[in-house]
Amino acid sequence: MIDRILFGDNQFFAVNHISDEKSRAQSIQFKNDDAILKTLDHAREAGLNTFMCTTHDRISSVCDVIRKNPIKYENYKIFPCMPYAHKYANAVTELGITGTIKQYVPGNLFGSLFKGGMAVLSKDYISLIELMIDAEMKMFKGIKTPVIFLQNVITDLLIGLKADEILMAFYNHVRKKHNAEPGFITMNMPKLYEILERNGVENPIICSSINKVGFRMSGKVEAYEEILRTKRGRFLAMQVLAGGAIPPEEAIEYICSLPNIESVLFGASSKRNIESTVSYINKFDEKHLTTAMAS
Repeated sequence: MIDRILFGDNQFFAVNHISDEKSRAQSIQFKNDDAILKTLDHAREAGLNTFMCTTHDRISSVCDVIRKNPIKYENYKIFPCMPYAHKYANAVTELGITGTIKQYVPGNLFGSLFKGGMAVLSKDYISLIELMIDAEMKMFKGIKTPVIFLQNVITDLLIGLKADEILMAFYNHVRKKHNAEPGFITMNMPKLYEILERNGVENPIICSSINKVGFRMSGKVEAYEEILRTKRGRFLAMQVLAGGAIPPEEAIEYICSLPNIESVLFGASSKRNIESTVSYINKFDEKHLTTAMAS
């Protein structure tokens, strides 16, 4: 079972979809790993024991702290989201394509590239993806990672390319090799659900932008609401505040009124904002539960 409230990492890496000024401020605030760990502890104090994060290089330091403090983080879980595209883009700029492959791809495949050339990549791209998943997961060794997500930049690219087999390769490898549940992040939940359903995936885990104004939602809000009402799945709502376009109380009341949303994902920079968001979710969950029991 996935926790009702998940804590995200956008704020740690200066990702703000509305304000460049806020991005710059967050970049300064979280320039040291201690600031990230302090905020994660604030989230834990508010009852949030699942951290959903990218495979950014700095997450490796967070994982080191978690491993060194097994009692403190006994019930703590991480949901890795991969790949972190900026990491590879930056590496190509700094190291070149060959240097990037050498740094991030396991040695046996790197050696085979020189023997078989780039044909190895085109002939066995699914195996390459599997190896890259394994490489990304190394930083989480010894940490509970019950769900592993494919980032939306890749999910939605594969949707556009109609590359169902690649989506399913991720799905199958995560289950078989890492004994975890595969999840998908997307900005097009209706289309992704259609693809997964067509390929026999039952009760999929899908994390998508869901908010009342349609911010970063491909298709109409009504299409998302229809899936939530009529389909079986474990749906996670992110970007519920629409990048700040909706007041928090109004935004969260809407999300908590929707059926079949298992979890709400949010990120925050301060203890006060963490506690406030958790309070709103608990408040409206209780309100709608009471209403449902009375009806």
